[in-house]
Amino acid sequence: MKNKWLSSPYVVWMVIFTLIPIFIVIYYAVTVQDDNGVRFSLENFNAVFGTQAAKMIWLSVKTAGITTIFCLLLGYPAAYIMASKSIKKKTALLFLFVVPMWMNTLLRTYAWISLFETNGALNSALGFVSDSLNKLFGSSLDFRVRILFTTKLVYVGMVYNFISFMILPIYTVLIKIDESLIESAQDLGANPARAFMKIVMPLSIPGVISGVTMVFMPAVTTFVISDLLGGGKYTMIGNQIESYFLVDGNWRYGSALSIALMAIVLVSMMVLSAVDKRKDKDAGVLI
Repeated sequence: MKNKWLSSPYVVWMVIFTLIPIFIVIYYAVTVQDDNGVRFSLENFNAVFGTQAAKMIWLSVKTAGITTIFCLLLGYPAAYIMASKSIKKKTALLFLFVVPMWMNTLLRTYAWISLFETNGALNSALGFVSDSLNKLFGSSLDFRVRILFTTKLVYVGMVYNFISFMILPIYTVLIKIDESLIESAQDLGANPARAFMKIVMPLSIPGVISGVTMVFMPAVTTFVISDLLGGGKYTMIGNQIESYFLVDGNWRYGSALSIALMAIVLVSMMVLSAVDKRKDKDAGVLI
């Protein structure tokens, strides 16, 4: 601890780019401007807890929750399969999951638009198949999908963008599990399913908690994915905050919404942290 000065650049960075912006947001959130000038008030928060804002907050939490559930249902088996493969296959599969993360989120989202648009690659292929079958059998089939700018595509896009953040923490925990524990359970009469439920699942909970945190937090605050894939009709709290800051110029209401969103994130982190600590104790007793 004698070289505390080495942390000075980090402290300066945190103060300039984290603490000061947060204080500015708080200042705008708790002040209003009228004919008498700027004064402190909680009027902005009264508007935040209105019916319309409450609906947006609920939509954001619901969307993030559903996205997290689907990422977990799809990501856990993928991580488990990766962890059970040989070293070479692990590396190849991990590479396939990591590569999309190297691309910008905006580019990945635009790719879904060009894929599902009316004359996109998918509908062009499905339209060709439909037309071919109709000519052969005289039918009126149409296999083309029309989910662009719908809620379904918003969920698909969010799961696609965030599933890697679920897979990697779970995979990291699974590959560290001592295989002798599983072998011991099987030697004592446990079948593979029971060994998984009693050994692998409890020990992988820390990775699950980390994955849930890494997916839920950005999902509840996102606005790019819902805006592009929802066609501007799927308004989450992040979209509304962006609108208040960049379109309406209402920084005070936008700041109040930001504080409300920050509170949701902090409460979620506290809950997940409490669950994580409890699971760590249970895992310690198990070992």
